[in-house]
Amino acid sequence: MKLSSSAFTAVFVCAGAILVISQSGPKSSGVDVHIRRAEAALRSNDQQTAIAEFRAVLSLDPKHAEAHSNLGVIEFFRGDCKSAVADLRQAVNAKPSLAKPRALLGICEKRLGDPDAQKDLAAAFAKLDDPKLRTRVGLELAELYQQSGDLEHVTSTMAALVALNPEDPDILYFTQRTYSELAEDTLNKLAIIAPGSARMQQTIAERLVNNGDLKNAIDHYRKALELDPKIVGLHYELAEAVLEAASSDSAAQTESEKELQAALIAEGDNSNIECELGRIATLRSDLQGAYNHYLQAFQLDSGNTQAQLGLGRTLMTMSKPQEARKYLEMAVKSDPLNNEAHYRLGLAYRNLQMAEQAQREMQLFQEIKKTKEQVRALYRQMNREPRPEHEETANLPGD
Repeated sequence: MKLSSSAFTAVFVCAGAILVISQSGPKSSGVDVHIRRAEAALRSNDQQTAIAEFRAVLSLDPKHAEAHSNLGVIEFFRGDCKSAVADLRQAVNAKPSLAKPRALLGICEKRLGDPDAQKDLAAAFAKLDDPKLRTRVGLELAELYQQSGDLEHVTSTMAALVALNPEDPDILYFTQRTYSELAEDTLNKLAIIAPGSARMQQTIAERLVNNGDLKNAIDHYRKALELDPKIVGLHYELAEAVLEAASSDSAAQTESEKELQAALIAEGDNSNIECELGRIATLRSDLQGAYNHYLQAFQLDSGNTQAQLGLGRTLMTMSKPQEARKYLEMAVKSDPLNNEAHYRLGLAYRNLQMAEQAQREMQLFQEIKKTKEQVRALYRQMNREPRPEHEETANLPGD
């Protein structure tokens, strides 16, 4: 296979094959001559001459790491993994700190089914600083971990890759698949070990919520509470499900409020619980009650987006746009993809005669709304429902 000059240069930049190795002894001068010739051949994309010169180096110094490394890179990109493994292994044995040649060695070993692949890929992944090669090695390594059923190492590897490149589709695909498999694996264990437990009922309820079946989810939450009313978060989750299922129904509001009060007794002060109580007060048109609950939520956790947004929304309804603006700007900062926050902030700016800022926020609102609709469409293709949005958000214009 003939690589173009630019492609061939990229190969060596990526692989980091050109190494500076100090030489000593009587063979040094002859080695240096062949190395210089090989480097010149690489620059002119004359692979055959480069190969011959590197072979000449090895005839003088069979353990020369630079020559083995460069030959291994050439063989790797020609698809000759068997030869590449031999040369790259010699290079790594001579100089174990060579992360990039070790990375290519691990990839080739994996293709050949060599059990050393995992060890070499893991060692390279820990030291690599080149983002593209580290991503490639990480994905190869995660696949090996997955094949051996080592989900713990799969998860840690994918977490490192997401941190490295959070917008890479391959990384995101593999990560969601990893977490899905991990979730299924733990669910299977729970179903075997404790099929009649409160946690099993809670898990079923959460799955039903994710599938949009709130009615049956509520039944399973109630069963879970019957089995163990002391589980932290269970009252809160039931309250959320009841309110989502029928937020305009006064009986549902009352039941949800009762569960939230039970949660406060069991768990103590909690910002999320106060936000839900504020939501119920809003549904009842009790603005002062809503404000008090959202303010308490904010005081408990000033970074809670729902508390910030609830305060901003309530203050806007109370015709206090200047006060609302402060909290809505916090909400946009803490959750830049919250379309309601942008919409409410746009209204506040409009009321404050800040036309340019209002237009910017409304444009962001429309862009985020469009993106969320695309996400909803994809969920529908999977016969799933995205996480339910509060009525205040769902009823925004154009949503």
